[in-house]
Amino acid sequence: MSDYFEAFGIERTLALDPKDLETRFYALSRKLHPDLFARRSKPERDQAEEDTAQLNDAYRTLRDPVSRAEYLLKLEGFDIGEQGSKDVPPELLEEMFELNLALEEMLESMPDGGGGYVNGPWVDMSEKLAKVDEELQVRFAEWDSGRRRETLSAIRG
Repeated sequence: MSDYFEAFGIERTLALDPKDLETRFYALSRKLHPDLFARRSKPERDQAEEDTAQLNDAYRTLRDPVSRAEYLLKLEGFDIGEQGSKDVPPELLEEMFELNLALEEMLESMPDGGGGYVNGPWVDMSEKLAKVDEELQVRFAEWDSGRRRETLSAIRG
C-alpha cells in the first residue's frame, strides 16, 4: 500500500468526511479479511493478513486529523521527524512552562496532593486545544482548495 489516500480511493485532502472514510474502510475490510482466505495457500493467507494490517494502519492514520496531516506532509516531501525545540515558537514554550509551574503549585497546595479533580487548568487547556483545532481546520480547507506548499508549511508549524 503505497498511498493511504489512494488505497481508500479518495483525494489527498485534509478535511475529509470521517463517515465516508469509515464506510470505505469497512467495505475494504470485508474484501480483504483473512477469514476469506482460510482455504487458500499459505502465501495468500499471509498476504491477506498483511493487507489487513496495512488497511488498519491506513485507517488509523487517516481518521485522526493530526496523523492525517503528518502523513500528507510526508507524502508531499516535508521532513516532520522529531521536531526539536527550535521549531516550537518561543511563546508556546514559555506558556507551557508557566502552565506546568502553576499546575505543580496547585497540586502541592491540595490536601490530597492533587489526587482530586482539578477543573480550572483543564478547562483552560481544553479551550486552547479547541482553538488550535479550529485553526487547523481552516488550514486544512486552505490546502484542499489551493494545494499550496505554503499552507502545508503553516500546518507543519
